[in-house]
Amino acid sequence: MKVELSYGRHGLTVDFPKHTRVIRSPHVPGCPDEPQAIRAALRDPVGSPPLADLVGLGNRVVIVHTDITRATPNHRLLPVILAELENAGVRPEDITLLNGLGTHRPQTDAELRGMLGDAVVERYRCLQHDCRDDAELVDLGQTSIGNPVRVNKTYLQADVRILTGFIEPHLFAGYSGGPKAILPSLAGLESVSTNHAAAMIAHPRAIWGITAGNPVWEEMKEVALKTKPTFLVNVALNRGNQITAVFAGDMLAAHARGCEFVGQSALVPVEETFDIVVTTNSGYPLDQNLYQSVKGMRVAQRIVRQGGAIICAAACEEGVPPYGGYADLLRRGGTPQGVMDMVTAPGFNEHDMWQVQIQAMVQLWADVYVYSHGLTTREIESALFLPCTDIAATITELQKKYGPQASIAVLPEGPQTIPISN
Repeated sequence: MKVELSYGRHGLTVDFPKHTRVIRSPHVPGCPDEPQAIRAALRDPVGSPPLADLVGLGNRVVIVHTDITRATPNHRLLPVILAELENAGVRPEDITLLNGLGTHRPQTDAELRGMLGDAVVERYRCLQHDCRDDAELVDLGQTSIGNPVRVNKTYLQADVRILTGFIEPHLFAGYSGGPKAILPSLAGLESVSTNHAAAMIAHPRAIWGITAGNPVWEEMKEVALKTKPTFLVNVALNRGNQITAVFAGDMLAAHARGCEFVGQSALVPVEETFDIVVTTNSGYPLDQNLYQSVKGMRVAQRIVRQGGAIICAAACEEGVPPYGGYADLLRRGGTPQGVMDMVTAPGFNEHDMWQVQIQAMVQLWADVYVYSHGLTTREIESALFLPCTDIAATITELQKKYGPQASIAVLPEGPQTIPISN
């Protein structure tokens, strides 16, 4: 049985045993006219006046957008928002596009142009958040649980603050979009680190599809509300990256409606567990490095039995990656248990600790194999994974371990499909 996996830019076809269960979210058709759907949402928003009524001549506007590791179709979304602003009297020179990098690396000029389009880059001021630049961060005190809050100065100085992004289930924040456009996207490194601290990540409600009572999301909400965002524009996407719905207006009300919409298709009931689960990280741009691909492994953990095996297919064209603390933390931990002991030690607080913690949680549950054209065998092993050079052959080898009738499942879209128990 051949199954097309979301892998890199072009996909990957793998031959699976006939008894394999393929788990996909139901297909949601794209909007027949995306620009019109976006305009309609801007003019008839949720819990807010229309965007045009919130702006005017002389207003300084900042639009926050997602970075290159996210699938938001910025080049299709932002031009419609920008046109609506200019039609309402906002001058192009008063508009700033702010790349919400969180702790990620800045984009090159070519990458920004690919994300936003040449016309947008050349007409408007485009800035990139730097979580380590003290001069560009404003201290907003502490959250209710005592964590520090510093947020991007350019964003806070704007008269009108517009958050954009797309909504999908998130491995520890419940759902992406909404308040995540501020924390982590525009926050200082220490704010990200404390929000993503070991105890927060380990909380039982810090998981896919849950926002209320999720300490990670609740703090994100608190920080975002401190910054008084003016307007939210979030989209839902299908596996072809088509916009399926647009949610605009009040940050919390519009985001809640979007989460409900996305959850109806993305959360798929699966009652059983499997010996072997093959997953992806949803293809490019989400699988461009190994760090991001931990998300696909985490979703597979939901349906693999303890002691089973996960095979993750991720192109990783950017490698491990070569920046951030992820690779170094794995090296220092040495083993999944060593990593877990390190990051949960009292007072431990380092960049990327949250991702290695989640990886260790998965690896302490099941063996994890990685198939990737962007990584060498040495790089895969250095990241504490088992290398896989042929998915079908690895499944055959695992069947020798678990028996010829070993139960097998495949998540072709990875974390775009979240198995849940009823």
